[in-house]
Amino acid sequence: MVTLWIGFIAFVLAMLALDLGVFHRKAHVVSVREALAWVGVWVSLALMFSGFVYAAYYHQWFGLTLTNLDKTVLQGPAAAGTAFVQFLTGYVVEESLSMDNMFVIAMIMGHFRVPAAVQHRLLYWGILGALVMRGAMIAAGNELVHRFEWILYVFGAFLVFTAVKMLVTKESHDLKQNVLVRLTRKLMPVTEDFHGSHFMVRLDGKLWLTPLAVALVAIESADVIFAVDSIPAIFGITRDPFLIFTSNVFAILGLRSLYFALAGIMEKFRYLKISLSVLLAFIGVKMLLKTWLEPIPGLNFWTLAVTVLILAGGIVASLLADRRRNGDAETRGHGDAENGAP
Repeated sequence: MVTLWIGFIAFVLAMLALDLGVFHRKAHVVSVREALAWVGVWVSLALMFSGFVYAAYYHQWFGLTLTNLDKTVLQGPAAAGTAFVQFLTGYVVEESLSMDNMFVIAMIMGHFRVPAAVQHRLLYWGILGALVMRGAMIAAGNELVHRFEWILYVFGAFLVFTAVKMLVTKESHDLKQNVLVRLTRKLMPVTEDFHGSHFMVRLDGKLWLTPLAVALVAIESADVIFAVDSIPAIFGITRDPFLIFTSNVFAILGLRSLYFALAGIMEKFRYLKISLSVLLAFIGVKMLLKTWLEPIPGLNFWTLAVTVLILAGGIVASLLADRRRNGDAETRGHGDAENGAP
């Protein structure tokens, strides 16, 4: 089992090294076409890995096993199918919740006026830090669930509370009030201007942080806040630590490319937040009613289907609303032209 963990982490580090050291060795503006290509790469890798998950749990490679609530160990097709669906559901949920993070990332980029050419490098190190923090939080959560199974009810209640709060409260992300950003500025001097892709520079014999480093601190602190929602959510789908960690990792790896692909059209997804709040509430209720729901045959498949339906509903509703708004604007424009309006 240790070999599997080491191998997976080595694979992730190799992919990150290939990304930054080969394909993005020189800082440049990431085009939408390039970003979409990388989205395809990361999604394809996640789907291929889901095939590995199926085979690994089917044959119990590296000692992988899946346990039912009644502590019985699943074997063969039952274990493989359940692990496969749980991984895909976890991946879809975590990727979807990460999309909400993109709005905050876009705000941080605008606030610090991060040059487009160095945004990829900034998100690269931001995601690397996020992977470390997510790993630590997953390990802590897994230990809590293992010792105190009743904490799953706490997680469920928290997700329902978060879902309601997301619907009724307008989120505020005032970076001037960000504790970590303010602390960073107090501990280290910060230059007024960017210095290429450097996070630190030496001026007059003294080390200075650049605005790029402060933006990195803001991104990392934002990910911690979002992880507080996403980590409990994944425990509502599976309690297998390997599936939890790997689904989170693949979702985070694809976030950077997804950001560059959607950065210019994120405002079009006006109903995405509503669908995400419904998704959190669904998973929270599922956790609260786990005693009655989890014995239902095929529950994992139903969970995946409902998850996809909720997200698709939010995306379709957003696109239709945007199309209707553009149509109304065009109609008003024709009306003004006919009436001789300037």
